[in-house]
Amino acid sequence: MKVDERQKSLLKEIVECYIKEIKPIGSKHLCDKFKCSSATIRNEMAILEKLGYIEKNHISSGRIPSEAGYRYYVEYLMEPKELSGEDMLKLQTLFSNKSLTVSDAIEKCLEIISDITNYTSVSLGKESDENVLRQINIIPLDEVKLVALVCTDKGIVKNKQFSIPKDIRMMEVVKISEIINKMLIGTPLPLVGERLEYDIKPIISKQVEQYEAVYGIFYDAFHDFIHNNENIHVVGKSKMLNQPEYNEPSEIKRLISKLEDEEQVRKIEKNDNRDISIYIGSESNFDDNVTVVKTNYSLGGEEGTIAIIGPKRMEYDRVVAVLNILNKWLEEKGD
Repeated sequence: MKVDERQKSLLKEIVECYIKEIKPIGSKHLCDKFKCSSATIRNEMAILEKLGYIEKNHISSGRIPSEAGYRYYVEYLMEPKELSGEDMLKLQTLFSNKSLTVSDAIEKCLEIISDITNYTSVSLGKESDENVLRQINIIPLDEVKLVALVCTDKGIVKNKQFSIPKDIRMMEVVKISEIINKMLIGTPLPLVGERLEYDIKPIISKQVEQYEAVYGIFYDAFHDFIHNNENIHVVGKSKMLNQPEYNEPSEIKRLISKLEDEEQVRKIEKNDNRDISIYIGSESNFDDNVTVVKTNYSLGGEEGTIAIIGPKRMEYDRVVAVLNILNKWLEEKGD
């Protein structure tokens, strides 16, 4: 059954009014709004309910949007919303700061998004495969402990601490790092492991008696950089406590537990190419009782996802407006 214009207007009003008031919408409100008889409104609401776009609330005679109703609203009825001057001023404080590093810029984004929307914000970032090796440094801590620093051309630095066998001299490890720097600088990070095996290992096997242990230090440092390079940040966990959908202690505990579980948070990331993606309730890999709105970014050698998590009764138009503005800034900053 096709939705006609009046039904679209009614559904739009029901969604937006419920988002704002958090109360089931009755026929009287709609009669007053659209100047229609109660019989007409009840008939139209019955059609919308049959289509699955609204549903009855157990504690009231009014109706609330269903997941399908929110989806129809997002796809066909939502109109762009202009941000207030106060919200724009908060964003401008971020946009005007030219000295922020990649990680600081993303973290500041999350803080401002959470502040503006009053929802939880998340970033899942990882270094791009476009990074190439710039340098590896060995920093001795004592006779048996050292820190390996891996640096890329994008200015990303990762470190890992190691302990070396007592029969290996620290100077031997430093010497091998010099060989690696000489031979592997400019190598794309995904290819470093292969070159370590076939180009570097034969050389160090002739120079260091315990070469397998030394080789393992460098292999592990690069392996961690390439494969364990996901940075997860969650800001505004407590914002969820402000939403009436989550006022039951058991529900609060369940959601906060998920937000603190990195494996659960990683489920937010999805592989798609859309500028902004909206996952409502059961569409979300994260939780059936939330909406996740996310966008992808690529900035300064790091790529990833910025997501906003809130109730299904989310201010979709405002959240999308914030992410649209943020997208434009990230594109400009990345150029």
